[in-house]
Amino acid sequence: MPFQNVIGQNNIKRHLVEMVQQNRLSHALLFLGSEGSGALSLAIAFAQYIVCEKRSPQINREQSLFGEAPQTTNAEPQSLTDACGVCPACIKSQRLVHPDIHFSYPVIPKKSGDKPVSTDYITEWREFFLQYPYGNAYDWLQFIGAENKQGNITAQECNDIVHQLNLKSFESQYKILIMWMPEYLGNEGNKLLKLIEEPPANTLFILVAENESLILPTIVSRTQLVKIPLLETSDVENALITKANTPEVQARQIASICEGNYREALQLLQHAEQDWQELLREWLNAILKTGPIAQVKWIDDISKLGREKQKQFLRYFNHLLEQAIRTRIIGDAIQLHSPMNETDFTSRLNKLADISQQQAIIEELDMATYYIERNANAKLLFHALTIKLYHIIANKSVVEMH
Repeated sequence: MPFQNVIGQNNIKRHLVEMVQQNRLSHALLFLGSEGSGALSLAIAFAQYIVCEKRSPQINREQSLFGEAPQTTNAEPQSLTDACGVCPACIKSQRLVHPDIHFSYPVIPKKSGDKPVSTDYITEWREFFLQYPYGNAYDWLQFIGAENKQGNITAQECNDIVHQLNLKSFESQYKILIMWMPEYLGNEGNKLLKLIEEPPANTLFILVAENESLILPTIVSRTQLVKIPLLETSDVENALITKANTPEVQARQIASICEGNYREALQLLQHAEQDWQELLREWLNAILKTGPIAQVKWIDDISKLGREKQKQFLRYFNHLLEQAIRTRIIGDAIQLHSPMNETDFTSRLNKLADISQQQAIIEELDMATYYIERNANAKLLFHALTIKLYHIIANKSVVEMH
């Protein structure tokens, strides 16, 4: 995909283009960005930009991007700031079939005893990215039927990478490896150290990660860090309107909740019919008024929703609490941009709990989301959370949520 198809991140796009135009590209880059920030999409767009034939015409094929002094040439300086999208290299890149752009990602054995490599799943990988360019590792592993199996980037995969990158390029001047989620690379990743440190000529590694602390330090130390920030709320809103055909009011509401995570925005849109506010009202009334029987029924109901919906519900509650806190600090002006039903609900939340209590609840909701992502037992988690919320707001329990 070209840069123009990647949501937002204009500063990062300019930075990447400048590195190429000024011939100061590192042989190994670490794109570090949270889920839904578009780090993988940026990496693939960057790879397309590098191999684009209009950006790198035949006359400049001997010029390096990696800091060596370029050869003297009569060609005019390149000013193209995006891949053209129409040359043969771009068309292949957009379909993820360019022979000089290689991919590595977590995989699972297809049968017992297998030593899987990424190319075993290349057809599924192309289909997955084209459908879910902002998907996460969980989405990918479910897409290939992993269920509860752990994905890995294996020692056999590392050997395959070394072999591929030591071959001559087929069509482009450059060979590019995009490794998605190097967090799944264990100590076998040390097999790649020499290749990363002393790569073949015109070879570029792009590692795309979410959590730097889970990557082998010996690999991180050999890369140039490119931090990918969360998306701006306005960029998410615009993408929902233009790419997902979302009505403006709904797009604005979802963008304000998803906190710069476009994957989360799409998840919220997919489940937009879910009445989170009614579910929250039932929970708070069960906690503060109707008692244990209602609590048990509510916990049983939410336990059946599944992990993604549970996370979205907690995120929605967090959003309302944050709106309530902003209303206290900024005043009623912020409510002009909120739906009427949210405005009424946040007012009740402000009667229910003060700022310190609201902040304590937010911390508990964040912790619960963390444990849901790690497959915690839903009934036990929401039972414990119900008790914690009761103790946080018990001294204001006289306010019923209508």
